[in-house]
Amino acid sequence: MNQGFLSQYFVSVAAKKLSAVETDLERSHQHEFNGSSELKGVLGTGTGERVVFETRFIWFGGENEGIVSDGYVTWYDSRLNHPTRSEYRLYFPSNEVMSLAQAGDSLFIARRTDDTLLLIITASGTTLENQLHWLFALSKQENFNFSLQEFVEEDDVEVDFTVRFILDELGIDIEEPETDRLDDLLQQFGTAFPSTREFSEFARNNLSIEVNSIEEPDTTLMAWLEFEESLFRRLERHIVAERIEKGFVDNEETDVDGFIKFSLSVQNRRKSRAGLSLENHLEPILLSHSIAFERGAKTENNSSPDFIFPNSEEYHNPIYNAEKLAMLGVKTSCKDRWRQVLSEAKRIENKHLLTLEPGITESQTDEMKFNNLQLVLPKKIHETYSEAQKSWLFNLEDFLSFLKEIQSG
Repeated sequence: MNQGFLSQYFVSVAAKKLSAVETDLERSHQHEFNGSSELKGVLGTGTGERVVFETRFIWFGGENEGIVSDGYVTWYDSRLNHPTRSEYRLYFPSNEVMSLAQAGDSLFIARRTDDTLLLIITASGTTLENQLHWLFALSKQENFNFSLQEFVEEDDVEVDFTVRFILDELGIDIEEPETDRLDDLLQQFGTAFPSTREFSEFARNNLSIEVNSIEEPDTTLMAWLEFEESLFRRLERHIVAERIEKGFVDNEETDVDGFIKFSLSVQNRRKSRAGLSLENHLEPILLSHSIAFERGAKTENNSSPDFIFPNSEEYHNPIYNAEKLAMLGVKTSCKDRWRQVLSEAKRIENKHLLTLEPGITESQTDEMKFNNLQLVLPKKIHETYSEAQKSWLFNLEDFLSFLKEIQSG
């Protein structure tokens, strides 16, 4: 197990495309997966006696749908007493996740380092399906056989921003490296969150590695984002822990509503801060490249694109050349919310959207192209996309070049 690598969280994973007999439980009553050699690579064989694994079942349907159910699976040799043959099977009980599985969906069975399992089902053709195949370095199976990935040293994957993004979707809490240094840096904030702008600036000023926003804008943006994320999660851990220690009691009764309200506030803060963080770090990069822009300007119908180029005054000037106008939407994750950008800034026909979402499906990016929306991603995240998509994607450096071109003269 390597600190800061995927092997810190996973031992191995097997994946397959689900068949009709595995998903139509009312017809087959099977409730089992056959123990292929790849599945044995994840679950082992041992003596053949029944082994029960604590399991978290996760179903991802459309771009914003997800259901979690905790339970167990049983791994056993159905021919244990046969003198020469063995036939392993993986039994799963009925639950809400398995009842939603359909033929053609992707199944991932991942063994954690604590010997629990994640059993993940993703609907076919979704971004999450793409992301998990990329994360686990598994090609999509055209047949119904399992494929296997074991996280040994030569195949290990570093937990960078992109990997963290996907693990966060799975509800896996990442252990921050250099916790002592982070704690020392965060002492000045005590147990209160600073403003997002202040925190982003703090992250940039305390990053320990050298970056150059002019020569390497993509690398710089990712370094700032990743370091701020580490700082935020560490500060959040201290603040949340303190609140939990106080307990949730109101008039000597358990305050369930108070707990739910606090939990939601934690989730909402994470989401809103992530989006603002991306904008906060983009701003100094634009300034370093002498790009004229305005953040949060008003256009038609009270819309507020995240960035307008060069500014709202020229945007609302009817004689200003519309071809010299540009807009940029900023969304850390797209899901299906990218369409919101299309209704902003009517004068600008070709719009741009900056996101950190890995592995968006080709059907989604094709729809973006059809609607004249150019997707912009930091260069490192391009590796999660297909070759056909890569030829169309912009990185941050491409977008800056485009802005310089339309603002020249």
